[in-house]
Amino acid sequence: MNIFKSLASQTLDFLETIALAFIIFVLIDTFVMQPHIVKGNSMLPDFHTKERIFTESVSYRFYPPKRGDVVVFKYPYAPENEYIKRIVGLPGEEIRLNDGEVTIFNSQNPQGLLIKEPYLKNGTKTLGKKFLADNTTYKIPNDTYFVLGDNREESSDSREWGTVPKNNLVGRVFIRYWPPSALSAINGVSY
Repeated sequence: MNIFKSLASQTLDFLETIALAFIIFVLIDTFVMQPHIVKGNSMLPDFHTKERIFTESVSYRFYPPKRGDVVVFKYPYAPENEYIKRIVGLPGEEIRLNDGEVTIFNSQNPQGLLIKEPYLKNGTKTLGKKFLADNTTYKIPNDTYFVLGDNREESSDSREWGTVPKNNLVGRVFIRYWPPSALSAINGVSY
């Protein structure tokens, strides 16, 4: 009888440990960080298809997303699909594509700020598409972000289908962990 009590007690302890580990995993995955796999070439040369990354969502509870953040978000027209892009335009700003470059107009830069994008491959041109054509200025609505892929020629992004609502942001990419040779922290860009 004592052996059965001891075995039952150990089994119960084991099940409690497994349940606690599962709860901790779910809480971390839901509220702190999530793993993702990069699919496609839209973020070349910085992110390659099949690389594995972690996104974190905690920081956006304390401060808004910044220009230059690499984010994973739910595609506005098919939320079951997640994309990775870089935030270029912020809520309330105006954005213009002119001569292959991006200019931002806001209260600090009413004459326009030509964005220098060191993460782009030399010679990359940011040309307009269906949603935002060349030489057109667009005012970004409140609570939305204008996102672009780093591989501008092969990226389906805000130039094609519009802005991303803040609620669609899954999180900011903060670490690349696979393959091991690509292990690195992902830092934002200062403009």
